[in-house]
Amino acid sequence: MEMLKTALTPLAIALALTGCTAEPDHKAAIETDGLSRLERVGMELYFDENLSTPPGQSCASCHLPTAGFADPDAHHATSEGVHEGRFGSRNSPVVSYAKFSPPFHFDKKEGLYVGGQFWDGRAATLEEQAKQPFLNPVEMANPSPAAVVAKVREAEYADHLRELFGDAVFNDDAKFYDAIAAAIAAFERTDAVSPFTSKYDYFLAGKAELTAKEKHGLELFEREDKGNCAACHPSQRGEDGSKPLFTDFTYDNLGVPSNTENPHLRNHPEFNPHGEAFVDLGLGGESGVNKPSEHGKFKVPTLRNIALSGPYMHNGVLVSLKEVVDFYNTRDSEPERWAAPEVVANVNDEELGNLGLTDDELDAIVAFMETLTDGYELK
Repeated sequence: MEMLKTALTPLAIALALTGCTAEPDHKAAIETDGLSRLERVGMELYFDENLSTPPGQSCASCHLPTAGFADPDAHHATSEGVHEGRFGSRNSPVVSYAKFSPPFHFDKKEGLYVGGQFWDGRAATLEEQAKQPFLNPVEMANPSPAAVVAKVREAEYADHLRELFGDAVFNDDAKFYDAIAAAIAAFERTDAVSPFTSKYDYFLAGKAELTAKEKHGLELFEREDKGNCAACHPSQRGEDGSKPLFTDFTYDNLGVPSNTENPHLRNHPEFNPHGEAFVDLGLGGESGVNKPSEHGKFKVPTLRNIALSGPYMHNGVLVSLKEVVDFYNTRDSEPERWAAPEVVANVNDEELGNLGLTDDELDAIVAFMETLTDGYELK
């Protein structure tokens, strides 16, 4: 983490924006080769800690490349904003591979909601998602879009945005805020953010071999009568040859327990009026579709880079991958081990809860999931 903060200095990114060659260390976290001018400006915005109020937090603060584009702080269940002691209600989702999520919609054929951004799909696209943390009082805490725009106009890279979007956009607060979001989304859609460079990708390409334990984990992951993980986290190439994304982008209530250690529960009443009685309704809440039939449902996350992005679940209640698989395995067969679901309605009781996996099988599935981390070096 410290290496990344040193490497991605404003000077380094400014050099990239002007076409100068960055030093090798600067490419250790983000591969800038092949990025367009818009994508490079989006990267500058993504890492700019001056765009919060007060300064000190950027998009990368909660979505760091070396943490799989998730929050590098594994000691808290949810993410702390720029104001010390203000925490969001949810564990930061990964940005990597988010570009593949379809726009939020209701699939009439399947009878369920699909896609969008955030745990509850409240942003249909990456552009819509990029706008929200700037204004969230428990995140970057800016008072208005105009406040963000004013800071960007004073940034070293502002002229690049003016040249890319024109004076008419640059001088119009609303249009320029849209342009800022568009630039960030452009960066988030690059291969630098979603590189497909895990050991498993190389295995599928015939360039790497899985260990016996990893292969066994993959078998269990895919078996319908065992782990059945692939039911929601597809692990094979699509019919069109597309690489597996390890999510079907749907929503589910897994019966995840409440997390009494969630620091959001102790936020000031201005930011959490419910205190420790707070219940996150997910997709069915007011920021989602506001339907009781969807209460407690959260978007199925990608498992890519999952080994880097703990703690797990929307409220960070599970701290390790093995604990996650153990919960799937024994939620119903050993209910005394787990607290009651945060939302009792709509719990999925068909695909998990009593999988009958042994401890060795749990370890094998975890070993397989650890092959999904990007940056694998071929031997």
